[in-house]
Amino acid sequence: MSTLKAADQQISQIRFLALASYLGLLALMLIWQVWCQSDSEFSLTFRLVLWVLPLLFPLPGLLRGKPYTYAWTNFVLMWYYLHSLTMLYVAPAEPGFAVAELVLTTGAFVGCTWYARRQGRALGLGLKKLKDQD
Repeated sequence: MSTLKAADQQISQIRFLALASYLGLLALMLIWQVWCQSDSEFSLTFRLVLWVLPLLFPLPGLLRGKPYTYAWTNFVLMWYYLHSLTMLYVAPAEPGFAVAELVLTTGAFVGCTWYARRQGRALGLGLKKLKDQD
């Protein structure tokens, strides 16, 4: 009984890591694009569509705790991971936002992956092996 409770606690800690990192990334992108990129050559609307809108698509499923949403959210997160690495390369004199983006994206990626795996197993979800299908 106590191992089941410990597993549930671990799953909720992993979910907290994923959600906190994801929501932190969303807040960072809003701050970065609205307040810190005011001199950009691109319009605010374009920047919000490019950097904030993709983060809003998986948000309802993440808040509901759906393991499948946590799994496919990693595809969205790769966009931000690549952006942070690119920014570190092209603008090494201003690494602040890029490092924060990299840390938050990595935390969200690890949390989403672990949560999808652990919660999916706890719910009995998963892919069937080819040898088990007839």
